[in-house]
Amino acid sequence: MTSLTAASTIRFAGIIPPVATPLHPDGTIDHASLSRLVEYLIGAGCSGLFALGSTGETAYFTNAQRVEIARTIVNTTAGRVPIIAGAIELTAVRVIEVARQLIKVGVDAIVTTAPLYTLNSTAEVASHFRTIAAAIDAPLWAYDVPVRVHSKLALDLLMELAAEGVLHGVKDSSGDDVGFRRLLAANEAAGHPLQVLTGHEMVVDAMLLAGADGVVPGFANVEAEGYVRLWEAAALGDWGATRAEQVRINRLFEVVFQPSGLSGDATGVGAFKAAMLARGLIDHATVATGVEALDDAAVTKIRAILADHDLLSV
Repeated sequence: MTSLTAASTIRFAGIIPPVATPLHPDGTIDHASLSRLVEYLIGAGCSGLFALGSTGETAYFTNAQRVEIARTIVNTTAGRVPIIAGAIELTAVRVIEVARQLIKVGVDAIVTTAPLYTLNSTAEVASHFRTIAAAIDAPLWAYDVPVRVHSKLALDLLMELAAEGVLHGVKDSSGDDVGFRRLLAANEAAGHPLQVLTGHEMVVDAMLLAGADGVVPGFANVEAEGYVRLWEAAALGDWGATRAEQVRINRLFEVVFQPSGLSGDATGVGAFKAAMLARGLIDHATVATGVEALDDAAVTKIRAILADHDLLSV
């Protein structure tokens, strides 16, 4: 196992896709497609991988399945890029249990949310992160995703935990652009103790200009090359090219808006998987058990968008 001191130096920056979890029609994990997807993402130039996030449908899997998924991603990656894995559970003791299993199979860092279901004060949320960090031998990141947790991680809390060395980074999926800019400013003023990634997909250009260390775009599962080009243009300070690539990506991202009347999980991940299947990246577009599948009309619209961009493979 990598020591915490060594692992703490691992940098997550650039394009770090939240790896989708391909499934067979019977709902079991399609490890062959998962391995192929990981190869695609690394081959496209992604600089890290985010396992078991929302796009990976982690909430729908058992701990044993999560470990299986992480093991396939780790084994396929073979050390070429760092892997951060979501240990998303109700409370600290449950997070620690799954996090230790994920670390054992070889992930480089753990990311988790504030407690779920329980009703906690800010002090208790701070204790939640401190307890987890003290119990695992890997860097801990905070996942700020109010749409799922129903509370936002406070700026003062994040900076306090960063100063203590409890948190090494933040994956921000809050959708709060003002809050994100304030986090970037506070982090810079404190000497940049946190690596800060945005979960935004349609305004990555603006977030990188603002100073984000990188991006975790679910849509990279469909077309990673565009995000890599965007990152490279931003790194060169070519903001015209950065914006142009973002505009192109956003036209493709319209696939997400083709399904209607479905849940957020069905719409987002379902659209990604339909597009991934159409590109030949996975063998089936099956979504997790309990999530409604896209209808034929939505799939047809998604395929038409890909065809317009010469991305239809099958």
